[in-house]
Amino acid sequence: MERLFLDTKFITDDTGAVSGIAWPFGYPDRVGDVVEKGAFKGAVGKTLPMLFAHDQRDTVGVWDAIAETEKGLEVRGRLLVDDVARAREVRALAKAGAVSGLSIGFMTKKAAPRKGGGRTISDLDLLEISIVAAPAHPGARLTSVKDAEHSDMTEQTAADTTPEEKAAPVDVAALVTKALEPVTKGIGERMDKIEAKLNRPAGGERKDDEPAPELKAFRTYLRMGPNAPADEVKTLVVSSDPQGGYLAPAEMSTEFIRDLVEFSPVRSLASVRTTGSPSVQYPKRTGITNAKWKGELQASEASEPSFGQLEIVVKEVNTYVDISNQLLADSAGAAEAEVRLALAEDFGQKEGLAFIEGDGVLQPMGLLTDTGIGYTANGHATNLSADALITLMYALPAAYRQRGTWLMNGSTLATIRKLKDGQGNYLWQPSYAADVPETILGRPVVEAVDMPDVASGEHPIMFGDFATGYRIVDRLALSILVNPYIRATEGVTRIHATRRVGAGVVQAAALRKLKMATS
Repeated sequence: MERLFLDTKFITDDTGAVSGIAWPFGYPDRVGDVVEKGAFKGAVGKTLPMLFAHDQRDTVGVWDAIAETEKGLEVRGRLLVDDVARAREVRALAKAGAVSGLSIGFMTKKAAPRKGGGRTISDLDLLEISIVAAPAHPGARLTSVKDAEHSDMTEQTAADTTPEEKAAPVDVAALVTKALEPVTKGIGERMDKIEAKLNRPAGGERKDDEPAPELKAFRTYLRMGPNAPADEVKTLVVSSDPQGGYLAPAEMSTEFIRDLVEFSPVRSLASVRTTGSPSVQYPKRTGITNAKWKGELQASEASEPSFGQLEIVVKEVNTYVDISNQLLADSAGAAEAEVRLALAEDFGQKEGLAFIEGDGVLQPMGLLTDTGIGYTANGHATNLSADALITLMYALPAAYRQRGTWLMNGSTLATIRKLKDGQGNYLWQPSYAADVPETILGRPVVEAVDMPDVASGEHPIMFGDFATGYRIVDRLALSILVNPYIRATEGVTRIHATRRVGAGVVQAAALRKLKMATS
């Protein structure tokens, strides 16, 4: 999810209603991005969450009116000051000027690079709008944060405040102090403790702050050398060698040794959407009208297209990891970070494999599993045919073929690189320009580790317009929950991980696969 930050100026009273321009049209932000009018069309008329600093745990209100005008994306909402304590804090910070920005969170659907840097974004999915403390766009503004009553958004400004509201004194210092109280509480006491500890002479630690036995013994050894007490020296021996051991405390390295993890690129080729529901239903036209040629006086006949419905059901993959509390403590947080990385890699692998060969029951429907996708026979069960690739490519309609991409694994690519045409020219065309992919028969090639090898009965190659043909629906990003209590008596922390995603073929005619068979 991308984020763009906008300047705002807050004027607020006790009710918490908010309105303003979330994105001004006509000029770029400070990183060079421009969002065109019409890009927000999918968000107009919807209700979006109002977050603080893009933290999904800090939902402070709701945007219940969103519209595109000549000025920009104008929004109106309300801080839930009566029900959410955090919303009251944000309102106090806004009134004091401590927060002065809006930031939109979105996923880009269509964009083009701009000369000199940045992008021109013509289509996007708007997911949320946050109140932030550090805006970056010089032209946006919040016209009011004041009244629960909704007026026309294009006319609601700070000038709408009544003379009584303007005249009412606002104790800014008191509001800031109250809003920051959860942050500043106890800072004084902690600073006093730190200062007292730093001022103590070496070796003067209090009993409740005693160093580890190994560190204490090491200090004794440095002072006394071979004359150190035997029990202190024994504490320092962490392993043995022929000379009698190592006098050094154990060290936990912060570097982890890990294997390379390869991921399927299907997500980057397919179209991706988000949903808040357990499934998404797509209306589908399955037939066209039946027009007929008629004479001058002949009556026309009625016809109608046929329709159906396609549903993509969101599936769930989950697991948990138990990790020693000692390992968590000794690694200074590196072990937990490594577990999170391992979970992300594992879920990424499982998701990519499901996009290729998922069964559609517990897993998303995979490309190779869907029976609606047609295939071209290779003409031989084990030897890959160059003619079969040409036949496969031109079996697709021209509209899909011109946007097509080849999908196969590395071993299949190696086989294809050795294929030649009748004049002895390699079918594989290497790229000599930066950022330009290599091609087969003029179309780009993407390597997918989960595609099968060339073997009898397998489908080692796919070709087509994956963005049109395959749809991925995200319900929930990778969610990680740390539970230190369930096995606390055993000194173990449990880390739960969950991912919810669905996928399926929405236009089988845009895709085609090669089957290693004679027919």
